[in-house]
Amino acid sequence: MKQYDLIVIGSGSAMNIVEPMIRRNPQIKIAVIDKDEPGGICLTRGCIPSKIMVYPAELVRIIDEAEALGIDVEIRSVSYEKIMNRMRSLIDEDINSIRKGLSNSENIDYYHAQAEFIAPYHMKVADETIGGKMIFLATGSRVLLPRIKGLDAIGYHTSDSIIRMGLKELPRSIAVIGGGYIAAELGHFFSALGSKVTIIGRNPQYLPDEEPEVSALAVRHMRQNMAIMMNHEVREIESIPGAMKKLIAVERQTGSRVEVEVDEILVATGRGPVNDILRPEKGGIETTEDGWIQVNEYLETSQPNIYAFGDANGRYLFKHVANYESEIVYYNAVLKRKVKVDYHAIPHAVFTYPEIAGVGLKEKEAIEKYGHDRILIGFQRYEDTAKGEAMNAKDYFAKVILERDSMKILGAHIIGPHSSILIQEIINLMYTADHSAQPILEAMHIHPSLSEVVQRAFSSLMSPEGYHHILGHHGLA
Repeated sequence: MKQYDLIVIGSGSAMNIVEPMIRRNPQIKIAVIDKDEPGGICLTRGCIPSKIMVYPAELVRIIDEAEALGIDVEIRSVSYEKIMNRMRSLIDEDINSIRKGLSNSENIDYYHAQAEFIAPYHMKVADETIGGKMIFLATGSRVLLPRIKGLDAIGYHTSDSIIRMGLKELPRSIAVIGGGYIAAELGHFFSALGSKVTIIGRNPQYLPDEEPEVSALAVRHMRQNMAIMMNHEVREIESIPGAMKKLIAVERQTGSRVEVEVDEILVATGRGPVNDILRPEKGGIETTEDGWIQVNEYLETSQPNIYAFGDANGRYLFKHVANYESEIVYYNAVLKRKVKVDYHAIPHAVFTYPEIAGVGLKEKEAIEKYGHDRILIGFQRYEDTAKGEAMNAKDYFAKVILERDSMKILGAHIIGPHSSILIQEIINLMYTADHSAQPILEAMHIHPSLSEVVQRAFSSLMSPEGYHHILGHHGLA
């Protein structure tokens, strides 16, 4: 039986730790195990390939709005095949580079195979049994599939299969089951390329993790290019003549029945744990009721020297969180520093059109935690800045949430062009010692630039009642 100093399950963010460990100890022996393509979910079938796909869709929508700015332009064609081939070519290059690095390292034994625990600190991989003094579980996640009558028989796609080129041609019409980030981004992609898109989600709110007014504005804009049906549950799928597919959905409040006919179906109802195939119970590792690996505030599992991070622990399914957690694991497992994880300011972005970004608490959460009278909300529309007006950026806005007495930033939510960039100024301050908004208020901001949207949001603080009055005044409530 081979013995290793470290066993790593997964080849994504865990690689952030492997390289510095080799530099610290050139004699270290590490097993890296991944049943999928090397590089992790973000590279192989997640955020990177999807953004390569979505950027051309963003350009299409920008060009659609050019006429209002005095530009007479026409898109002659958009090549789904070229976009997908470019995406696959770019990520294949990175995948092959990682595979080469893993295969050629003197310190690493790379197993492209499934692994499972057979006892604490012992695993079976391929036809071998291996042991490790330390184990990192960075297993990622997998697509969740709803129970819908006829789904398996009729056939469907997921984000995984789309990115793996499972859909060779742009469909004339496609139904997206789900109303979260993945559904929104891929719905935007197919719509911009020319498909007739229908999004069907169970939740009453589109993009349910966003502020309600942000979601409402996103729906208002995106419904110009696609159908969005929320609070609907798909109950059954049937095949119909002409290779079409019929989805039968029920409005969850009224029970009314709706039928949608499309060429293709994309299931985007979220991601779940993949840890069951690891047989963690045989390794003495506890899991949550939902199947995620249970970890403490140091990201250590119920077994000493076994850590879980990234999607494996199910806390936040974002690559930037996985990277952050890999640092915490390095501090704790390797440097023995006992550093606790801190999730007070987890940022995210939704790369739709309009783009959406958020960080920290939402308004309701802030009021519940701090009290209604201790909350201030700042608001600024893009169009009320010189740059926003120049861009004809109608309706879009930034919302910031502060604690009244300390001016501590509690959260921020932006919908509009470049929101993922604009919000970074706020995120950085939320990682200072006092989380204070004062530097934004005191700093000189370039005029005219979109950064003034953020600056002015912090300069127009009001009570929650005042904020909602202004929202209603602008037709955004």
